[in-house]
Amino acid sequence: MAFPDLQSFLRLLEARGELVRVRTPVSRDLEITEIADRLVKTGGPAVLFEQVIGSDFPLVIGLMGTRERTALALGVSDLDDLAARVRHLIDLKGAKGLGGLLGQLPKLRDAMNLPPRRVKTGPAQEVIWRGDEVDLSRLPILKCWPQDGGPFVTLPLVITKDPETGERNMGMYRMQVMGKNVTGMHWQRHKTGTKHLEKAKALGQRLEVAVAIGGDPALIYAATAPLPPIPGLDEFALAGYLRGQRYPVMKGVTVDLEVPANAEFILEGYVDPQEPWVMEGPFGDHTGFYTLPDLYPQFHVTAVTMRRQPIYPATIVGRPPMEDAYLIEASERLFLPAAQLILPEVVDYHMPPAGVAHNLVVVSIKKTYPGQAYKVANGLFGLGQMMFAKVIVVVDEDVKVNDFAAVWREVAQKAVPGRDTLPTRGPADVLDHSSRGWGYGGKLIIDATTKRPEEVGGAVSSRDEQAGDVTPEAFVPRVAAALPTFEGVLAQTQTEDGYWTVALNKTRPGQAQALAQAFAAHPAAAGMRHLLIVDEETEVHDPQDVWWTILNNIDPERDVWPEGGLLVWDGARKLPEEGFVREWPPKIVMDEAVVRRVDALWHLYGLPPLKG
Repeated sequence: MAFPDLQSFLRLLEARGELVRVRTPVSRDLEITEIADRLVKTGGPAVLFEQVIGSDFPLVIGLMGTRERTALALGVSDLDDLAARVRHLIDLKGAKGLGGLLGQLPKLRDAMNLPPRRVKTGPAQEVIWRGDEVDLSRLPILKCWPQDGGPFVTLPLVITKDPETGERNMGMYRMQVMGKNVTGMHWQRHKTGTKHLEKAKALGQRLEVAVAIGGDPALIYAATAPLPPIPGLDEFALAGYLRGQRYPVMKGVTVDLEVPANAEFILEGYVDPQEPWVMEGPFGDHTGFYTLPDLYPQFHVTAVTMRRQPIYPATIVGRPPMEDAYLIEASERLFLPAAQLILPEVVDYHMPPAGVAHNLVVVSIKKTYPGQAYKVANGLFGLGQMMFAKVIVVVDEDVKVNDFAAVWREVAQKAVPGRDTLPTRGPADVLDHSSRGWGYGGKLIIDATTKRPEEVGGAVSSRDEQAGDVTPEAFVPRVAAALPTFEGVLAQTQTEDGYWTVALNKTRPGQAQALAQAFAAHPAAAGMRHLLIVDEETEVHDPQDVWWTILNNIDPERDVWPEGGLLVWDGARKLPEEGFVREWPPKIVMDEAVVRRVDALWHLYGLPPLKG
């Protein structure tokens, strides 16, 4: 089902009981975040805030806050149907004769929906602000978290054009409001927007930019999708394919760029590559930690266009699960067939919310020869944005990749520490605060597949020597009756599948390594396979919280190592005395006064009681 615009999607959500209106005045400074965070974590509805204090425009949030709403937004009954649609499209094979050609016409019609459709006018230009009329404070832009550097546009569709080739790009990059007509532009080093800016600088010209806010949900999703660099395939084309009809675009008012005709707002302007970059942030990011301040270019707004009665869409990111988890899952499903074209043994893959996208990838394979798990993992590291993956776990084809507990049971049973765990290194997400360098760090491959005889031995050339390997294949986990003590240990637990989690209040360099050595030598380690060291803020009995902390806080090459029979994961804070010179960011926590305020006003919002 194609939605003409955002508001038609909202009407359907409301008719289905998936959208609730809040008529009580609500603050855009933290209060909306606290409400939205509670709802997305409990599977609640999208919310339309009709009165945002200090703004004339309503705000909607949580549009794709459940798996079901995300599927509805993308026109499928289930997100798994996205893979089927793409597999159907890319299976275009030459057919002989008129009959064979006619049999391909339905697929060809799908492909013809890819290029956008140019129109002269559209609702997004019904009202125009120019010059001194431009005042971004009139929009209900959120300050999401207490330590944020200011209000941020969190759902922007940022459109640029390659100054040399004219190829268009649309991406979603957060934008901190820094004045009535100026924002930051969070273009990271690997992003296409950065490449366009570098080309503009070489040519000695400004880079024109248009930022759409709103549009139908297929376009909002498309801006987040990791598209491969195929000429002619851009985000408008993907949205056209998903909605089953060509996307309507029109020329901007003050920029020579095509913008979505059905958006709620359009911000037009430019980035001057000759202008000094400004400090942007902090920002409570999708990792669940604050991204610390850094230098980024400025976006100057020359015009704001909008509908006569626009609705401002927003999202929040932070500790998982959040709305972005469902957008990530949509991309998984959409690009699975393409991954299988390159790596045909791949059965399925999943990026669990605890891994906040790139930190953890689980892939199941149909294994037919030794070493295949490493072949697949290294192949994935070479696929587009999968280069940012930190930990890749490979399992057998019968393992459900989205069953978090089952995956880690397989790891404990089938991956011998050291033998079946392979560190490497490569590009890292620039938001990764624990990597050895900015945008560069360690990675880990875990082979949790059933081993073939050639994979059982050590790193020697003689098969006879390999056959003499005495490492037990059958691991029998056993929880110890008593656990040891160590300085700084606040809490610890062992699980029946072989994981020993320890919360450590780290106060000195080398403390985590010393703990690992002591615990690995203790009898309590006999029935364990993994030692997970987390910080003092982590709940050791919550596997999602534990793995979220671990995966954020490790550089696998430095912080994951075999110790005795254990695989140690050092997810404690790193110190300057240990050679880690970058500032360690705090975890995102909402201000207690805001929490109490929302508690007190919940009955006035008209929202359903929280589940769970």
